[in-house]
Parts: sequence; structure tokens; C-alpha cells
Amino acid sequence: MKSYIYLALAICCEIFGTTMLKLSDGFTNLLPGIGVIMGMGLSFYFLSMSLKVIPLSFAYAVWSGVGTAVTALIGVLIWGDPFTVVSFIGIAAIIGGVVLLNASKHPDKASGDTLIS
Repeated sequence: MKSYIYLALAICCEIFGTTMLKLSDGFTNLLPGIGVIMGMGLSFYFLSMSLKVIPLSFAYAVWSGVGTAVTALIGVLIWGDPFTVVSFIGIAAIIGGVVLLNASKHPDKASGDTLIS
């Protein structure tokens, strides 16, 4: 359970760091620039802590997928980024991919439905 808390913290820090990246205006604003470094540094730290238990493929897919989806929504809600049907399909595909990766975590060993024997 603690590993999933670390993964959630990694996602939150990554979203914070990415949001600060927008506010840093190419690292010309000092405080948001420091926020980028702190957010991304903490994100990688917490992600590494979650990897002690959670498989890399799953943790990275969740971290990057949720981070991308939430960051895209923040862009739409805060900065008025365009949100189209294609944007929606892209975010849905990311979420669907994470769900499929999670479902593949426990292959049905009784039926032999695994890719590697």
C-alpha cells in the first residue's frame, strides 16, 4: 500500500513540476523555475520508492499516463488550451492503456494466456 502512496505522490509532484514549467516562462521566472526542479526531483524520488514493490512497466505507465491526462486538463481549464474530440480520444487512449496494463499484471495462468512461456 505504501508503494501506491509513493506513486500517487510522484504523480502529484510531476504535475506540479510540469505546471511550474509553464509558469517559469522558459526558466526566466525564478520561483517557478525552482518549482520545476523541486517538483521533478521529488517526482523521480517518489517514483523510485514506489518501484521497490510496483513493477516498472505498470508504475511508469500510470505515472506518465495520469500525469499527461491531468496536465492536459489543467492546460484546458487554466490556460485555455484547445480541447477537441481528438484530445479527448488521446486522453481516453492513455487511460485505457493504463487499465490494460493493470489487467495484464495478473495473466490467467490456468488457460496459459501469457506472452512468454
